[in-house]
Formats: sequence, structure tokens, C-alpha cells
Amino acid sequence: MDKNLYQAMNEQVTKELFSAYLYLSMAAYLESKGLSGMTNWMKMQAQEEMFHGMKIFDYLNERGERVILGAFEKPDSDFQSVRDIFEQVLAHEQSVTASCNNVYSLALEAKDHAAVGFMQWFVDEQVEEESGVRAILDKLAYIKEDSTGILMLDKDLGSRPQPVFPPAA
Repeated sequence: MDKNLYQAMNEQVTKELFSAYLYLSMAAYLESKGLSGMTNWMKMQAQEEMFHGMKIFDYLNERGERVILGAFEKPDSDFQSVRDIFEQVLAHEQSVTASCNNVYSLALEAKDHAAVGFMQWFVDEQVEEESGVRAILDKLAYIKEDSTGILMLDKDLGSRPQPVFPPAA
């Protein structure tokens, strides 16, 4: 595997695992505010991010490459509002999208067709990730800081089901 692509994929594993850690921090904050539905949403999101990280982890191993995990900093734990949290989620997902696009571009440059095909799933997944958070932010724009609206959205987000992950290849 191309050296730059290998390095970027290793970094992407760490970024995906950090995403899970960040969302768990947000879940802890939301739980402390009594918003169990939003807590559930964040926990499900954290599980998805762990799956994403492990998907790249396993892919690198399948390619005969060694996974080198990087360190990450403590995530934020205090937030201004529910809207602030979801704005941070969107900004974070946009940074993950940029990173996935970079890995995809490196795979193209290296003419690593297997990696291009593999990373296409992540590129598509990021469209879904950003769209889902934008939909929540759109609802929050209508709600503003209305406590009844926040509680209704909390109930709605609490219905997010446990993610189903396909078996490893």
C-alpha cells in the first residue's frame, strides 16, 4: 500500500474512534440534563463511529498492513445548549467528511482500486451523517429554546434504533 495512503488510513481509524469518544462525552452531558432521548441518539452515533473505525482497522489488517493507533485529546464536556451540541456534531462530521475525501483522493492518486472502492462507502456514509444532523438542526431552528419543543425532539431522538452492522468480510 502506498505510504501516504497507509498513513492517512491509520489516522482515519483514530479520527473515527475519537468521534465515538466525543459523542459519548456529549451523551454524558445530555444525560445530566435529563435528555435521555438525545443521550440515546448520541450513544447510537458513538456505536456507529466505533464500527467505522473498526471497519478501517480490519481493512488495513486484510491488506497486510499494521494498524498504528494515534492519541487523541479529551473531548469537550460542557456545552451551551442542545443546539450548540448539534452544531458541534455537524462541524465535526464535516471535518470527518473532509478527512474521508482526502483518504479517497490519496487512494485515487496511488491507483489503489481496492482502497478507492473501500473508501467510497465512507464517502457515501458521510453524506448520510451530515444530512441526519442537518435535519436535527432544522428542527431546532423551529423550536429555538422552547422547552416543550426540546422535550418533543428528545422523545423523537430517543426512538433511534440500535444500529445493525453487517458482518465482517
